Amino acid sequence: MKKSIETRVPSLLLLIVLVGFPQISETIFTPSLPDIAHDFQASMATVQLTLSIYFLAFALGVFFWGWLSDFIGRRKAMLYGLVFYGVGSFLCFRSGSVEVLLFARFIQAFGASTGSVVTQTILRESYSGNQRHTLFAQISAALAFTPAIGPLIGGLVDQYLGFRAVFFVLVLMSVLVFCYAFLRLPETFEVSKQVPVKLVPIIRRLLRSPKVLTYGFLIGAINGVLFSYYAEAPFIFIEQFHLSTAMYGFLGIGVAGASILGSLLSKRLLSIYQPEKIILLGIKTMMFGTLFLLITSMANNLPESVQFWLMLIGIFILLTGTGMALPNCLSLALVDFQDVIGSAGAIFSLGYYLLVSLFTFGMSKLHNGTLLAMPLYFLIIGVLMFLLARKFLISTK
Repeated sequence: MKKSIETRVPSLLLLIVLVGFPQISETIFTPSLPDIAHDFQASMATVQLTLSIYFLAFALGVFFWGWLSDFIGRRKAMLYGLVFYGVGSFLCFRSGSVEVLLFARFIQAFGASTGSVVTQTILRESYSGNQRHTLFAQISAALAFTPAIGPLIGGLVDQYLGFRAVFFVLVLMSVLVFCYAFLRLPETFEVSKQVPVKLVPIIRRLLRSPKVLTYGFLIGAINGVLFSYYAEAPFIFIEQFHLSTAMYGFLGIGVAGASILGSLLSKRLLSIYQPEKIILLGIKTMMFGTLFLLITSMANNLPESVQFWLMLIGIFILLTGTGMALPNCLSLALVDFQDVIGSAGAIFSLGYYLLVSLFTFGMSKLHNGTLLAMPLYFLIIGVLMFLLARKFLISTK
């Protein structure tokens, strides 16, 4: 059912920009991680913390902006968050040590999180049923480009101008996104009709729902896998396979293709299967890709060029699975919380982004300079996802 969407919801392009710029901010400087480690004289594991701390701040931010949007409106919450994002991006540009960079990334992520939680709230409160599932799949397909755009731009800029120029690109992007939202984002929520919401009862409702907890873990794990890949991949492909930062950036096109394929498959399969079945199929695809990666990583007798292409095939299969599962998890997670969707979305997002931070932190701790660390880690996560989905999603249908 559609709910007066023509007058209350901004354009699809604006929604994609607002939910996508945090992903670009996360991945744009990943090709520069080895250079940053060298310039700041920090270990690679320490530099990878810029990813996990990003999601820690993101988790806190989605809770804060989601809650605040219920009191000041979606538009104001978005604009204020973008101001924080711009300040954090400028501090990244001016950072002179890894400690300052970590602090700047925290501020940047705290502000950027408004793009995720407020945009998803607008979508969840405006659509329902298969229309919402389809829209999430369409946006997920479009958003598959944003993680690819980040490394592509970052790799080229770093190659020719250095990693500090990458941070300057983020400053420019913060200004452009703010201007676009300021000019085109309407208010989609009538604050005057908001009934005061008590958070504790909502938290209790969320914690008492096995499905909500399962979807939260799956969303956190899928994103954890995706961004752990972005944390580890520069060291694999730039250091192990000796790609330039620019060439590494172009690998993002293949990554985007995998996510797009997964999202399109999900959209097509919705006419045949229930979303829960598609989620399980996506998890199985992820595990198959992970096993392919694991076997390839152990095949040290292969020529380097052959191992390189086999690694890419495994990653493509893995990320196709994430594209199939993620949009359906996001769409189904809070179907029973429409009466408190803003606050429930904020609390729910806080939980799964804390998991993303935890999973990316785990990847940084397991980093050992070999090809095996990443697929072994993903295999453990994949098994947990499969067991939870089988127990709490499929068996209850």
